Amino acid sequence: MPRLTSKASRIRTHVRIRRKVVGTSERPRLAVNFSGQHIRAQVIDDSTGRTLVSVFTTEKSLSGSKLRPNIKGAEEIGKLVAERAKAKNISQVVFDRGGFTYHGKIKALADAARQTGLQF
Repeated sequence: MPRLTSKASRIRTHVRIRRKVVGTSERPRLAVNFSGQHIRAQVIDDSTGRTLVSVFTTEKSLSGSKLRPNIKGAEEIGKLVAERAKAKNISQVVFDRGGFTYHGKIKALADAARQTGLQF
């Protein structure tokens, strides 16, 4: 069997995680994705298939902030997604790390969301 690329390995891990992590209306899923230049965080209700809250670094409101996909940017996105979720009366979520290792940027985003008031 040929060796997997790091992206293919992450996708396989993500598929395995998604079998177990499911968002409900009482406890939606906080999905995180990092690309080379951007960060995406969404709170999703999988039972209805709707995105309840989202934060993207490509938003017009964040265009002047020059957020990068690093630890500092992840902390800002974590705070923003938690504030927007609290505004929609969402206090508990299930964390979906998207196949990424729970370290560095992923951990920074999760910790910032917890400090702002989301419960995992």
